[in-house]
Amino acid sequence: MTDQRDEYDDESVVDDRLAERLSDVDDELADQRAAALRSGLSDYDLDDDDLDVLEHSEDGEDAIRYLPALPVIAIVGRPNVGKSALVNRILGRREAVVEDTPGVTRDRVSYKGEWLDRRFTLVDTGGWEPDAKGIDASVAAQAEVAIELCDVVLFVVDATVGATSTDEHVVRLLRKTNRPVFLVANKVDDARQESEAAALWNLGLGEPHPVSALHGRGVADMLEAVFKVLPQVSAVAKDEFGGPRRVAILGRPNVGKSSLLNKTAGEERVVVNELAGTTRDPVDEQIELGGKIWRFVDTAGIRRRVHLQQGADFYASLRTQAALEKAEVAVVLLDVSQPISEQDVRIIDLVLESGRALVLAYNKWDLLDDDRRRYLEREIEKDLHHVAWAPRVNISAKTGRHLEKLVPALETALESWDTRIATGKFNAFLTELTQEHPHPVRGGKQPRILFGTQAASRPPTFVLFTTGFLDPGYRRFIQRRLREIYGFEGSPIVINMRVREKRQR
Repeated sequence: MTDQRDEYDDESVVDDRLAERLSDVDDELADQRAAALRSGLSDYDLDDDDLDVLEHSEDGEDAIRYLPALPVIAIVGRPNVGKSALVNRILGRREAVVEDTPGVTRDRVSYKGEWLDRRFTLVDTGGWEPDAKGIDASVAAQAEVAIELCDVVLFVVDATVGATSTDEHVVRLLRKTNRPVFLVANKVDDARQESEAAALWNLGLGEPHPVSALHGRGVADMLEAVFKVLPQVSAVAKDEFGGPRRVAILGRPNVGKSSLLNKTAGEERVVVNELAGTTRDPVDEQIELGGKIWRFVDTAGIRRRVHLQQGADFYASLRTQAALEKAEVAVVLLDVSQPISEQDVRIIDLVLESGRALVLAYNKWDLLDDDRRRYLEREIEKDLHHVAWAPRVNISAKTGRHLEKLVPALETALESWDTRIATGKFNAFLTELTQEHPHPVRGGKQPRILFGTQAASRPPTFVLFTTGFLDPGYRRFIQRRLREIYGFEGSPIVINMRVREKRQR
């Protein structure tokens, strides 16, 4: 028996006349043919799900809507006082990575929240320390920026420890701002510990609000006081945009994801350090690039298989996958100075499994020499052949070289991801294709395609009603021909089958 992969995965199986023949089929004729094929399905056993697929259609496009800027609450304090735990308590969901180890949070991370019908933005920050050096200095700088770009500050102190010299440094920093500051005495788990909270009056920031972020005690009372002074519309934040396309930046650790976000944002939005794994929480930022508004999400680097990870890295990977699910297109960064690794391929496969549009960005291109370039092209041909359809851009995130090429690649991928093919045209394509290259006979039977329809876009998903199971190689052949005729550059294509038997008379 001939191996089907050999028959149809060979790209020499090409009929250049297919596009020409399809161009001769006008819309009216295509619709007539599709209607005839559709009526022929009445001879087959179809269930309610089949009928739903046949009737299903999608409409509507994303549009940018301008919305009032949500008020911003920033949570600051020294490391390991429970800031991220308080974030999760206020949001009512586990968003921020929480671990007993100090310094898990490193960036300014924004979350959208709602309390008693009031919507707001909550900003979690890394622990602030005086005279910090290296990555800790960058973390502290992000916390200071958060104070400047908020409407209300929640200063969190560990009531069980009391005021430390670091807390007093933060107080001096807060006195320079004209923002309302609420002193939050965390880890007050019962009434007996409230005396420890009262001792924090000495910081000179007014009445301490005793809370337990872990158990929720006192948080509602604290929020009630905060919302009395929180404005309806932020005085400092940018206007919100409803509907910009969401772009997830993925890659292994230290490949340049945070540098790319900072360069496109035009500011030091996230901490960049040579230490691999600097980013833990997905960082969400509205960016104007190429005359359009985008929402970029910088994610934690995916180190290895999730079940082998521990602690903060484990939760960071889960949040990276969640951020990918919310995105529409993924930019996978590859470091051209290093060989393409199994890890890179696995990250790309993660995007394919999620059904998101894909752009491959080859970073650190300015460091590439001729020898490495030759090896790189061979690696791409060998390891990334299955995503040859993805747009490719060669950039330097650090210097900003060729970042302008990112926008056309994103637009192309998203346009393909949104594409719908009319049912008449799709069935005309299938008819012409199967007449020229019918499915081989298997076990004395030859599966036929009765009818096809595009059940969904984002990603383009096609359903084929068939009389038998189509070989994987033949389905890949259909996918390849779809790309040759209709493009779909930058988008995965999903082909599902529904094998149906003729109704017994």
